[in-house]
Amino acid sequence: MSQAQTTTSETPLTVYVVDDDEDIRKSLSRGLQKRGYVVECFASAHEFLDTYRPSRQGCLILDFGMPGMNGLELQKYLNAMKVTLPVIFITGHGGVPESVQAIKAGAIDFLEKPFRQSALVERIEAAFQLVAERESNLEEARKHRARFDVLTAREKEIVQRMVEQPSETSSKEIAAHLGISPRTVDHHRARILEKLSVRSVAELIALAKG
Repeated sequence: MSQAQTTTSETPLTVYVVDDDEDIRKSLSRGLQKRGYVVECFASAHEFLDTYRPSRQGCLILDFGMPGMNGLELQKYLNAMKVTLPVIFITGHGGVPESVQAIKAGAIDFLEKPFRQSALVERIEAAFQLVAERESNLEEARKHRARFDVLTAREKEIVQRMVEQPSETSSKEIAAHLGISPRTVDHHRARILEKLSVRSVAELIALAKG
């Protein structure tokens, strides 16, 4: 089984197959399930959109030439909706312009039928690795925000001033801007450094920008 088939939260990743060819859907579903993947198949872009929920991560194996909404149109729609599901295009008749367009829009790859299933699995693994990296980055961002959530409204205001005006970080300068006493700013600064476990204003600014 793939090492990247679960997210950091241990939720199984899903391989979504969207292709109007029933034989292709059955073949891919059967082959990928034998390799341990969770697979869901759809006969059209609209059928997929009616079922898919962005909270369910994975990757999308997408046929380029489908009636109704084609693969590129579905990709464009998902991008517009800020859906970050990695896309792997498969096609029996796509040309260079189409493949270039798909890749520019963020597709992992553009495979021409017939293709070796091992080649598809390589792309799926790359897609799952991308999902894992995104999840890791989001988790780091959540932890970063959580550190600043412990600050009071006034402390956050002081931090914001330091970040926006790094050349004016003295207590006197901040106090003049906020209309409070330098002594009060000194008190807040000490609490901020303690709460965020940083030792200097430079370290604080670097953390805030990180």
